[in-house]
Amino acid sequence: MRRDVVIIGGGAAGLMCAIEAGRRGRSVVVLEHNGRVGRKIEISGGGRCNFTNTNTGPKNFISANPHFAKSALARYTPADFVALVERHRIAYHEKKLGQLFCDGSSRQIIEMLLAECAAAGAEVRTNCRVEDVRRPEGFEVGFEVLTSQGAFVCESLVVATGGLSIAKVGATDFGYRLARSFGLKVVEPLPALVPLTLAPEDLAALRPLSGVSVPSEIRCGDAAFAENLLVTHRGLSGPAVLQISSYWTRGDALHIDLLPGRDTLRLLEQGRETGAEPAPLLSRHLPKSFAQLFCRLHAPPRPLKSYTPAELQTLAGRLHDWRLTPAGAEGFHKAEVTRGGVDTAQLSSKTMEARHVPGLYFIGEVVDVTGHLGGYNFQWAWASGHAAGQYV
Repeated sequence: MRRDVVIIGGGAAGLMCAIEAGRRGRSVVVLEHNGRVGRKIEISGGGRCNFTNTNTGPKNFISANPHFAKSALARYTPADFVALVERHRIAYHEKKLGQLFCDGSSRQIIEMLLAECAAAGAEVRTNCRVEDVRRPEGFEVGFEVLTSQGAFVCESLVVATGGLSIAKVGATDFGYRLARSFGLKVVEPLPALVPLTLAPEDLAALRPLSGVSVPSEIRCGDAAFAENLLVTHRGLSGPAVLQISSYWTRGDALHIDLLPGRDTLRLLEQGRETGAEPAPLLSRHLPKSFAQLFCRLHAPPRPLKSYTPAELQTLAGRLHDWRLTPAGAEGFHKAEVTRGGVDTAQLSSKTMEARHVPGLYFIGEVVDVTGHLGGYNFQWAWASGHAAGQYV
């Protein structure tokens, strides 16, 4: 079976690429090994799909080359995808911080993409497992793709296989293996946007707080995120922790500001003047159970007026820089995305084509471009798929 373009992977990036390539008159087939396309779209955003973020910019992405994503993101913006959503009359809303969600179901986004594929003449095959990819004998360009539904020969091959996160929707390392087979380097894949675990002693100390959420700002290295921190029965989660996990490496401490933007020393000094104790005072600004346990660990239960200026300074410092060193990350089964992937140094930022393998393209999460939490990874999928779709 001959096609101009074969796309391996029927997720967000693969379907967007198929739409763009089909619109250009290319004969396109999307090969999806699952029984239906868009499995990750389907479960995202609690089933409502956080399909983009209006604040998207290069600063919202992590890569060994921080400039790589700029070209694709500039050529296909959140406004472009929103226009597509509106054209299909899908109701949506902004939840917070520029995050856009469907009012209804994430299935609406999948149905929209399939409708666009059909309109562009792009074929989508499900339950189609790719078994091997190779150059046809005697050819310097083009590819032969052997599948459970037969062999395809194509001029352009697009790898949109995603990362290792969320194995229950069929995540595999196929894209990385294929890249290496053609001589491309792969930046080590690591779980990102993932809960962090704590050492037994820290876990035992914080166990009574399991389920408690605290507004905070968490720093690790040069990265900082102001969102909620959630204490769990295994460690730490919540938006701030998921965000910082993409920057965390084993051995790094997290620096947690429990009262960001507040003059904590002044707050404690005012409590000293009224004769308050630390726990009741901090309970006005933090969840009561959290304030009580934090003070049990770090502030002797006596009136603040009995604290020396140095003790007040120490307590204020700890509230602004509470340090915890995670033991590890929960792993790919709990990670929302994969950090790392196909090395961008070997891809064109304009076309997503491998520099030394004409006709081979990599898009979406399989590439070493990882977005922050909040719709950014979908926007990278749309943008990178659109970029490749214009050239395949």
